[in-house]
This record gives sequence, structure tokens and C-alpha cells, in this order.
Amino acid sequence: MQTTQRGCEGSRQESSVQDRPNQMTENRRNEKMKKVWIGLLIVALTAGFAFAQAKGTPKEAQAMLAKAVEFYKANGQAKAFAAFDDPKGKFVDRDLYIYVSDLNAKILSHGANKALIGKTLIELKDSDGKLFMKELVDKAKTSASGTVDYKWTNPQSKKVEAKQVFFQKVGDVVLVCGAYK
Repeated sequence: MQTTQRGCEGSRQESSVQDRPNQMTENRRNEKMKKVWIGLLIVALTAGFAFAQAKGTPKEAQAMLAKAVEFYKANGQAKAFAAFDDPKGKFVDRDLYIYVSDLNAKILSHGANKALIGKTLIELKDSDGKLFMKELVDKAKTSASGTVDYKWTNPQSKKVEAKQVFFQKVGDVVLVCGAYK
């Protein structure tokens, strides 16, 4: 009977030795899958971060407006408008851009849509029917700076999105920069 038991024990040992290569192969497969999933997670997080960076922030819009005002004051209207209208210039960044109107809502410069230059937009409404340009120039007549919220087509996404613009009056013109929410 001892021979039989040893034989059985020997069979168990042989069986577990035979299973080791299969276990090692499965462990390697599991490790590779873990690495693949970690890699995919890193790619997804990086892409998400890059997408989030595709939109300008309100702080960036305020900073761009401050630079635009400084540039306008230092260089004059003609040079400033040329810089503001340049789609590859320093006053267009992602979905951030500068536009300028007079106090009657006539667009004098526009970094995202040159077709608007020369047009009076006092009656322009957003998608909710808000006369946002009228609100902007009315505020500019009584305050040197401020904000206006409205909905507008984002030039990058081509979708109507909520936007907050910051404005600063310089003489008889209003410089504006905003961020989509």
C-alpha cells in the first residue's frame, strides 16, 4: 500500500509540475494585460487633460484683455487692431480672442470673425434672445470695466456655449475678451 500512496503522491507532484508552466504563462498574460490597461488609462487621462486645455479659462481671458489694453495704449489703434485681427497672433489663443467695439456696438476689430468688422451689432441677440451687445455697451458707458454673460457659438467647437466676457473701456472704445464655460 505504501507504493500506491507514493504513486498517488508522485502523480500529484507530476501534475503540479506540469501546471507550473501554464500558471507562469497565465501570470505573464495577466501582467501584460495590467500594463496594457495602465497604458490605456495614461493615454485617456492625457487626452482628457489636453481636451480640457483646449478651452481658455476666465483668468486667461482677463489676462489677455489686460495685455490687449496695454498693447492698445502703447501702440495706438491701427497697430493694435492689426494685432487683434491676426488669427495667428498673440491675441488669439485657442477659443480666446479680442474684439473691440465703439460705444454704439459697431465692431472695430475682431480676432475670431473679420466679417463682423464694420457692423453695428446693438440689436444682436444670443440664442436665448438676450441683447448682449446692448448690455455690454450700456455697461461700458457707465463703468470702465465689467462682465457680460451670454450664449455664443464657440469658434473651435462650432457649438453654442455659455460665455462670460470681460470688457474694459479705453477712451471711446471697448476691448473685450471672454471665455466659454
